[in-house]
Amino acid sequence: MKSWRSSVTLFSSFQWLFFIFANTVVVPISIGAAFDLPPNVTEMTMRSSLIFTGIACVFQGWKGHKYPLMEGHSGLLWGVMLNLGLSAPSIGLGYAEIGGGIATGLFAAGVVTLIISAFNLISHVQKIFTPMVMTVYLFLLTFQLIFVFFKGMLGITENGEINIPVSFLSVGIVLLVSILKIKGPRTISNFSILIGIIVGWIFYELLFPEAGGEMGSTGAAFSFFPLGAPNLQFGIIAISFFAGLLNLCNTFASIQAASELIGDEAEHKQYRNSLFMTGGFTIFAPLLGLVPYTPFTSSIGFLQSTQIYERKPFLLGGMLLTIIGLIPPFISFLATMPITVGNAVLFVAYLQLFGTAFNSVKGQHFTSDTIFRLAVPVLIGVSLMNVLPNAFSNLPALLQPFLTNGLIMGVLISIVLEKTVNWNRYEQLQN
Repeated sequence: MKSWRSSVTLFSSFQWLFFIFANTVVVPISIGAAFDLPPNVTEMTMRSSLIFTGIACVFQGWKGHKYPLMEGHSGLLWGVMLNLGLSAPSIGLGYAEIGGGIATGLFAAGVVTLIISAFNLISHVQKIFTPMVMTVYLFLLTFQLIFVFFKGMLGITENGEINIPVSFLSVGIVLLVSILKIKGPRTISNFSILIGIIVGWIFYELLFPEAGGEMGSTGAAFSFFPLGAPNLQFGIIAISFFAGLLNLCNTFASIQAASELIGDEAEHKQYRNSLFMTGGFTIFAPLLGLVPYTPFTSSIGFLQSTQIYERKPFLLGGMLLTIIGLIPPFISFLATMPITVGNAVLFVAYLQLFGTAFNSVKGQHFTSDTIFRLAVPVLIGVSLMNVLPNAFSNLPALLQPFLTNGLIMGVLISIVLEKTVNWNRYEQLQN
């Protein structure tokens, strides 16, 4: 029995490792492309990302919120940073100026987050991020991630065309993981994610050998503030600062969802400790050109898929990722994992997140009037996600990152609606 539990822990740790890696590796690569970084600088940010993502996971699971929740690069801030980097020509600023403004804004957001934790102001923040705002956030996060992974698993070419052979393989991986999850015995179902990655990787190498290849080591160039030294570009600072504070939504949503899934009630201290660490990571991230960290709400979908809630495999997975980041040959090996395979597996894992969002409105009765509090922010947010960024090119450049981010706009609209409309009154009138 002891050897069986050890085997489960070992395989669970590797499953966590691949999950964290798949969610991490694409972030520094995309940021490097958006800010036109040299290959050796991008490699440095990738190594730093793996090392410190593993450390962040261990610290949060050990002394922070103490749940098996991946501490990864914030999807919200990732999108904001990508939009700012890609819009550099239209804004009329250099990459270093934009990167420096982002660094200043994130520093400020990190300091405010530390103050919120140190002075125990969490209850005031929770008045802003109400349960309905959390629900809107969960729905929009689900849609945003599913859009990203669905497009990624299709292997879309530079010309915008679908790579049909790769798409068929991705669909096969999705079906395999789904069948293992739904129909497989528990011992197999719990490791459906890991099995999908391994089988998909093998078939990808067999079917598309010419597409494989190792990440060539260019000799990573270490430097502080690779995206740009802190400056006073106030418009960029304002956007980054606001997005950094809105990132707190991740912490509250993740801890609340994890506590409900595991079946206990999160203590006030867990929120406070987690926010303190998130604030510290947010201050530290710009030093190495990293997207700031946050508890991954999408980890809930992963936990629901695996049904393994113990912390030990999660902590070991984080440690393994840090070790890999310290050993260049390991990075070269894992970097050969096809992104389309990772996207296909994550697509299935994050389907569970929709259930988390759906369950958050259980017991909530909506009338023909009160449905607006959910429908307006969610549907406007999803609509904005499907509008091409170029459509907003004639608007002020500093507003474009907001308007092109459906998640931010949806949450903002939800906060405004919750603070300005007395929804209880409309429920009583309907009754």
